[in-house]
Amino acid sequence: MKTVEQSTPVPASDGQAPDAAARPGRLRRIPLPRLRLTTSERRLMLMVVDVLVLNSALLVALVLRYGYRFSWATLFQAPIYFVLLTVLWLVWASFFDCYDLPSTAKASQSVWNTGRAAALTALIYLAIPFYTPHFPASRASAYLFVALATASVPAWRALYATVFSQPNFQQRLLIVGAGNSGSELARELAHVPHSGNPHSGSGYQVVGFVDDDPAKAGTTIEGAPVMGNRYDLGRLAREHQVDTLVVAITHTPQIHPTLFQALLDCQETGFRLEPMTNLYERLTGRVPVEHAGRNLHVILPLNDSPMHRVFLALKRLVDLFAAVVGLVLLAFLAPVVAFGNLFWARGPLLYHQTRVGKGGRPFELVKFRSMIPGAEEDCGAVWAQEDDDRITPVGKVLRRTRLDELPQVWNILKGQMSLIGPRPERPEFVTDLVRQVPFYQARHAVRPGITGWAQVRYRYGGSVEDTLTKLQYDLYYIKHRNMYLEISILVKTAAVMIRFRGR
Repeated sequence: MKTVEQSTPVPASDGQAPDAAARPGRLRRIPLPRLRLTTSERRLMLMVVDVLVLNSALLVALVLRYGYRFSWATLFQAPIYFVLLTVLWLVWASFFDCYDLPSTAKASQSVWNTGRAAALTALIYLAIPFYTPHFPASRASAYLFVALATASVPAWRALYATVFSQPNFQQRLLIVGAGNSGSELARELAHVPHSGNPHSGSGYQVVGFVDDDPAKAGTTIEGAPVMGNRYDLGRLAREHQVDTLVVAITHTPQIHPTLFQALLDCQETGFRLEPMTNLYERLTGRVPVEHAGRNLHVILPLNDSPMHRVFLALKRLVDLFAAVVGLVLLAFLAPVVAFGNLFWARGPLLYHQTRVGKGGRPFELVKFRSMIPGAEEDCGAVWAQEDDDRITPVGKVLRRTRLDELPQVWNILKGQMSLIGPRPERPEFVTDLVRQVPFYQARHAVRPGITGWAQVRYRYGGSVEDTLTKLQYDLYYIKHRNMYLEISILVKTAAVMIRFRGR
């Protein structure tokens, strides 16, 4: 019997046009599975698959050149081989920002970042004796492993950028509140690199807004429409297959009782509710202080953990160890800097300056002098600018490599500073910033650091606006600090120093 191909059009899904491949005489496309991933799920999936692919490359090399079995038995036979490879990968992946979600949506950038990370991981792995397979006995084995590692991880990332940025794998958001908080969140979600793919790498897609202001009805904010008011919330969530309702209302006590009940009804029927501030933190690595209102839980750290005191003790031990190592480096570097200053910028080797530390207490910070003597005699206390003519030739090198901060290891030994924390500010600036920037004093809850989350995630600040952004990063660190975040900051700081990106 001759079959007749059906010509029934395929209904549109997620706002897409009907599939042209479903027309008569054309093959139907295979529909993608619907698996809407959050940012946390995406990062976890990327990390797990990266590790599996890289370790599989090692296993294949062992099987082909040494006759190992391709099975779990090989993994348990020499677990140190695979554990060390995983640790090295995580270090270099952090160095090259391989888990920055917007970058992962752009295939070329993701392949470039992971390719470099995988190549360096493989090469350094081969250079470590005793804890890795004895590849140097066979150059072909070494070349095979490096080639497999360098090719397999970028190939998987190219697949991810092509497939997992599609709408079927994105969380659909309906933002409740089209004011400053809601529009700021939509703006952040729209800020992703152009990749030839119309969908972002954040894992979220804004369907629209719900707002009770009649003046906003039917308008478009950051590319998303205001679709209705509180009475339409449940219906819109169902019609547009929403996954998460984001509550972007700064003053939550002002939520209308009808809207509050509508939100509870949506949660009861299976829709996820999330405050804008929580989602903003995960997307940007910053605490949105200007949208916190008087909700202290937005900025306060969550320290009710049995491991928090252990973390603080371990952090102090690491600080002391780093300070001792720093003093040794300082003994070698100080004569070199002094010799350079002798020719290009005569004056004192070190520079002492009052900064505000933990609890708002002032202390004397010490660093290598990088400016001409008496740089602020005429202008007073001002922020350093790019290409500042007060910076000496030696100072430019010290700032680019951030080695001008090395003498602060003495402040660490005295307990005034830590290796990692918010950068301490000058009292002259703090007085004004406390009045202009909300929650600015909250950064004084911990010891200041030589480097910090704001320093590795944001440019050198030279204005109140820059200070606000850096404060958001500092508060994120204070709120979420843990050993993984500390290590990540150290790795990224090394990247800044090696690339001469300091200022």
